[in-house]
Amino acid sequence: MSVDSMLKAPAVAAGPLTQVHTADEASGWWRSAVIYQVYPRSFRDLNGDGIGDLAGITAELPQLAQLDVDAVWLSPFYRSPQKDAGYDVSDYCDVDPLFGTLADFDAMMVEATRLNLRVIVDLVPNHCSDQHAAFQAALAAPAGSAERDMFIFRDGLGTYGEEPPNNWQSHFGGPAWTRITEPDGRPGQWYLHLFDASQPDFNWDNQAVHDEFERVLRFWLDRGVSGFRVDVAHALVKAPGLPEWGGRADGNSCDGYPGHDAPMFGQPALHDIYRAWRRILAEYGPDRILCAEANVDPLPRLADWVRPDEMHQAFNFPYLHAGLDVHRLRGVITDSLVALDAVGAPSTWVLSNHDVVRHATRFGYDGPAPRDGDGIGTFDRQPDFALGRSRAAAASMFMLGLPGGAYLYQGEELGLPDGIDIPDSQRQDPTFARTGGERLGRDGCRVPLPWRAAELHAGFGSGQAPWLPQPASFSELARDAQAEQPTSHLNLYRRMLAMRRELDLGRGSLAWLESWCSDTSLAYVNGTTLVVMNTGPGPLELPAGRVLLRSSPESAETNSGGHQLGSGETVWLNLEVG
Repeated sequence: MSVDSMLKAPAVAAGPLTQVHTADEASGWWRSAVIYQVYPRSFRDLNGDGIGDLAGITAELPQLAQLDVDAVWLSPFYRSPQKDAGYDVSDYCDVDPLFGTLADFDAMMVEATRLNLRVIVDLVPNHCSDQHAAFQAALAAPAGSAERDMFIFRDGLGTYGEEPPNNWQSHFGGPAWTRITEPDGRPGQWYLHLFDASQPDFNWDNQAVHDEFERVLRFWLDRGVSGFRVDVAHALVKAPGLPEWGGRADGNSCDGYPGHDAPMFGQPALHDIYRAWRRILAEYGPDRILCAEANVDPLPRLADWVRPDEMHQAFNFPYLHAGLDVHRLRGVITDSLVALDAVGAPSTWVLSNHDVVRHATRFGYDGPAPRDGDGIGTFDRQPDFALGRSRAAAASMFMLGLPGGAYLYQGEELGLPDGIDIPDSQRQDPTFARTGGERLGRDGCRVPLPWRAAELHAGFGSGQAPWLPQPASFSELARDAQAEQPTSHLNLYRRMLAMRRELDLGRGSLAWLESWCSDTSLAYVNGTTLVVMNTGPGPLELPAGRVLLRSSPESAETNSGGHQLGSGETVWLNLEVG
């Protein structure tokens, strides 16, 4: 629908517009927030053991405040055997000694408060570690006991119970069931684990599980956290009877198996759980939030997770997977804003996280990466490093101009690539082991950060070698080196985030500028700011307007007078009044 007459004069001067979203006037800091994901074991190592820690996070929080983000989200730091990098939790109310102590957590909270940074913590309610006291009690108890009912135990099929209870597959590869040995030494029941065998799924049909996680929520809320990112929020409840499933292990759609039919994902009873959690958060004030890692499709179904009495945010995975396909991007953005506006929720945009190949590496390919969504190895076709970083800057600028919230993954502000040259002996993602190396897993995007170019391990830590090897390029990409370079990736992010706040783009509107939307370009107006991305092979003439920021600083020197947008570049313009 063309709404030229409804918009301000600067927008009218640029050409026909199709409005999708009006400015957001609802209350809530999260609706426009930029939230920075910290992966603790790879952020900063202060005690020299080669693994990041809470003290290291505390030491570098001023750097994040200087970046001008609103909040920090911490991936798990709880007690854990670390078989899945902390997503196998053995105690939800304590800090793993690998990362420090509860006192270290409290000290970090004090520093974050001083810097006006909110802290969101990861919550892993679908499964725990097989070392959790509750699961150990279940192993020691008989079939049918209250202890076993905390988890999903079933008798096996076949004459002697030797076959799994159903055909479900683990997201990490292999069957989703493991058979136990009973206390008397006999082969026994099977337990469900949608992920690694060391991560048994909780039974959310049991009220005792609800009670336990409500206790966990209050424990961390009492310590001052601003909310929770809920891991695999779509998976807690399973369909009654655990029916067979022939679709993908991750529950996404495939031929003949629409994702919304997956019996292990997206069940209706989930929503009552999150309504109860939201009521608990409300007791602590209006500013505590829940963010869903909810991998559900289609987008209107995702909106069910962020209705007014449920989650505050949900990650927008369709956006992350849209790449630089301008038609796909336009469709995802339009569909997201329409679906979420219908329930009064903001969209939340993201390009990288701890589970996917970094976008500076993904975009180093013309077409999909050889292992898109998985790791990239030395035997794979290699990305163009410079091209990937340039496109990543353009994609980030395009994303940060959108209305709504945004999540950044640690190191993306430095334009870091994935670690590719990781010896098999050092890979730690359980996906690698469970698939016999067929899938490399996620270690590449989890490589420890470079802080100071001239220091040992690029300043990540001064003692043992990092738990994953850093690429040789990390020294030149270190934060202190980039801070001194006016046109660096880091300084571009600083300018983008400062200008995003100054222009209040997160609270803004969105209308497609049709004359600059083509097969190789995409343009939208947010308030009086025009955002244009050029994915074509040649330059693009820009409409009249004052250039505010370019993703390729070198182009600012050569093209600002000619008013062209280079190939693989994004620009923000202040539209001139006609």
